[in-house]
Amino acid sequence: MNILLTNDDGIHAEGLWALKKALSGKHTTTVVAPDMERSAVGHSITLIHPLRVNRIQTNGGWGHAVSGTPADCVKLAVLEILETRPDMVVSGINPGPNVGINLNYSGTVSAAKEAVLMGIPAIAISQNRNPDNEYGVAANFVGILIAKITENGLPAGTFLNVNIPACPRDEIEGIRITRQGISRLKEIFYRRTDPRSQTYYWQGSETQFFDHDPDTDGAVLCRNYISITPVQCDMTDYQAIEHLKSWDIHLNV
Repeated sequence: MNILLTNDDGIHAEGLWALKKALSGKHTTTVVAPDMERSAVGHSITLIHPLRVNRIQTNGGWGHAVSGTPADCVKLAVLEILETRPDMVVSGINPGPNVGINLNYSGTVSAAKEAVLMGIPAIAISQNRNPDNEYGVAANFVGILIAKITENGLPAGTFLNVNIPACPRDEIEGIRITRQGISRLKEIFYRRTDPRSQTYYWQGSETQFFDHDPDTDGAVLCRNYISITPVQCDMTDYQAIEHLKSWDIHLNV
C-alpha cells in the first residue's frame, strides 16, 4: 500500500519518523511535511505566497519539506509530488492529545481531513505528552488500524482521529470508540511591553478541562484507553434543519 505521511510539527519531528519506521516494512511510505512547526494552524491553506519544496534527509530518512501548512502538504503531495495517488494518508504522531475542541485548531487533524476531502482514507494520530518521546506503541497501533480500514473500509467523508495514552503497552487499558468532546480550554495571554514601549501579547499554556461524559475522547484518554473517534467532514447539523424550517422565514421586500 502507498501511504503518505505528514504532520503539523514539521519534517524533523520524531513522531513522524517513528511512523515511517513502523510502517515502511509492509508499505511504501512517503514523507511530505511542513518545513517547520505549523501547530494549531487548523485547515488553513497558502494562497498569497508561493509554496517551495525541498527534498531533505533527516532522522535517517528522506522526505519533502514544504513551506506551507499541513493541508498544503496533502494537496501538493497528491497533485504534484507523488507519482502515484496514495491509498491512505496518516498524519502525526502529534506530541500531545487532539481531543475536544482542539480538533478545530489542530493541523494534524486538518491534514487528515484534507485527505478525506480529496477522497483518500486518512488517520490523524496523537499521543499524550511523553517525556521520553517514545512513540513505538502509537506507531505500531497505526499499522493495526491500517489493516482494519483496508479490510472494512470507512464511510465516505469520514476519517479517524486517534489518541494514544503516554504509558507502556501493558498499562493501556484497552480501546474505546468515542465521540468528540466539547471540553474547553483555559486560555491565558501574557501582556508584555517590547523595547519600544509597545504592548504585545504572548499566548500561554492551555489547561484542558475534560468532559464528565465517560464516552468522550478526552475522558477515555485520561483513563489510559486508546480513543478512536470517527470524524465527518460534513459539518451540517441535520437535526437543526427541521427546526429551522419551522421558523417560517420570509424575505420582506
